[in-house]
Amino acid sequence: MLPSWAFAAEIKGVTFADQAETQGGQPLELIGTGLFTYLVWDAYVGGYYQDARRPRPAPLSDVSRRLVLEYFHAIESADFAKATTRGVRQNLSEANFAAIEAELSRFNAAYRDVSPGDRYALEWQAEEGGKGRLTLALNDTLLFESASLALANGVFAIWLGDSPARDDFRSQLLGR
Repeated sequence: MLPSWAFAAEIKGVTFADQAETQGGQPLELIGTGLFTYLVWDAYVGGYYQDARRPRPAPLSDVSRRLVLEYFHAIESADFAKATTRGVRQNLSEANFAAIEAELSRFNAAYRDVSPGDRYALEWQAEEGGKGRLTLALNDTLLFESASLALANGVFAIWLGDSPARDDFRSQLLGR
């Protein structure tokens, strides 16, 4: 457990550290946090981290980044898969969606049901030579990995793209 001084943000009792590391040890810095409200319910809170050497948000580029979401309600894995497909499709052209559709199906199959307090972490770890690694973890347990930057950008776009799930949540995550 980190000391309390290491936490940069608290939303509805959920804390986010001011710094983190990718699974490969690259330093990440907290850019912003937000509360996602669905209709009238507080659904989850999120924190967006990015390569500490890149001070401006660049959520849809080849830069190391992590999105952490902590849930207030139970959600079934099938609901995550449907929402993910819908969100990625909304942010990509038909051709770009078709190019990642098989890998997106594999990603969606990795989802697990969540209970209140569970945390999903979506991470892209950029590596030299334009390569990288996309991971999805639930409560620090790795569920999925891929080398597809196109898939990473498509999934991150659900919250941080041009047509995010909620504009206000996107703005909060990007520190605006």
